[in-house]
Amino acid sequence: MNDRHEQWRAAERLALTLTEGGMQRMAARTLAVFLFTDQPSVTAGELADRLEASAGAVSGAIKSLLTVGLIERLPAPGSRREHYRLRDDAWATLFTSQNTVIQAMLQAAAAGIAATDEGDPAHRRLARMHAFYEFLLGEIPSLLDRWHQQSD
Repeated sequence: MNDRHEQWRAAERLALTLTEGGMQRMAARTLAVFLFTDQPSVTAGELADRLEASAGAVSGAIKSLLTVGLIERLPAPGSRREHYRLRDDAWATLFTSQNTVIQAMLQAAAAGIAATDEGDPAHRRLARMHAFYEFLLGEIPSLLDRWHQQSD
């Protein structure tokens, strides 16, 4: 699969999968470029050219990917443009940033538990939900430690 056209088709399929999983379309397409590029870093202009997208759309996607920790800004001495690359630890970083989602689920479950009576089936379901997310949150650190040991 050394054909660049085939690689781009695979990148677009990946972006579609990410979009179906809840990522914004332009952020997903931008992430696909980072995953498939053979360049050590890319600029926003290069992303816009590759994606045939507006500078504003690419800027928003970059901001989104920076915020969740998937990409990082690089120093580029001699260049007036910002350079970006996929972080080496992107997936572990994304997973840990998802703790905010787990925390939100815990808080929502706790609010539901507080609003229902103990004998209510909703109370039991919400308590189970809360217990699951507490368990998951507790497992993340050791899971990431094992990942780092395996990937080093």
